[in-house]
Order: sequence, then structure tokens, then C-alpha cells
Amino acid sequence: MTDAVIIFCTCGTQDEAFAIGNALVEARLAACVNILPPVRSIYRWQGKVETAPEILLVIKATQGRFAAVRDRITQLHSNDTPEIIAVPVTDGSDKYLGWLREQV
Repeated sequence: MTDAVIIFCTCGTQDEAFAIGNALVEARLAACVNILPPVRSIYRWQGKVETAPEILLVIKATQGRFAAVRDRITQLHSNDTPEIIAVPVTDGSDKYLGWLREQV
């Protein structure tokens, strides 16, 4: 087990995704943020099944930075309830994980 986490967040637009990703890396809250092209999301919201195109952020950070990442996304995100989910990284390249820790 490592202290690294992958945080997933979806955004409604490319501009919002870039602004959030850039803010996280600039503030050293994340080592890297990948912005994936539109995905199609299906979810239940306020009792209805919805579908929407969304931009997926894959954020590489450490568990110790999760609260700050969550708070910054919440400040910048246009949704009242943005997706912010952290998944632990159980193993990885020592060189990459060392680089990740140095960046945050």
C-alpha cells in the first residue's frame, strides 16, 4: 500500500476541467491531472435517471492532500454535488510514486 490516491472528478465543460486541473497542479495539491475527452454518464439525480456528456479528471495526489483537493474542487466546481472520489493506489513504480510525492 502507498500513500498515493487517484481522485476522479467529472466536469460539465472542458474549460471547467482545465481550470480545476490547472489550479490543483499549480497549488501542488496534485502531481498530475489527466483530462479525458467527453464521456457519457448515466446517473440518478433527484429521483430521475439522467444522462449527460462530462469531462473526466483523473487526479494523482496523496492521501494527505485529499481534503485540500476536495475543498478546492468544491470551491471551483459549478455543481452543488460534484463527484470527488479517491481510490487508493496499492502499488506502483517506485520512481513514479517518488516523483508524485515530490510534486505535492
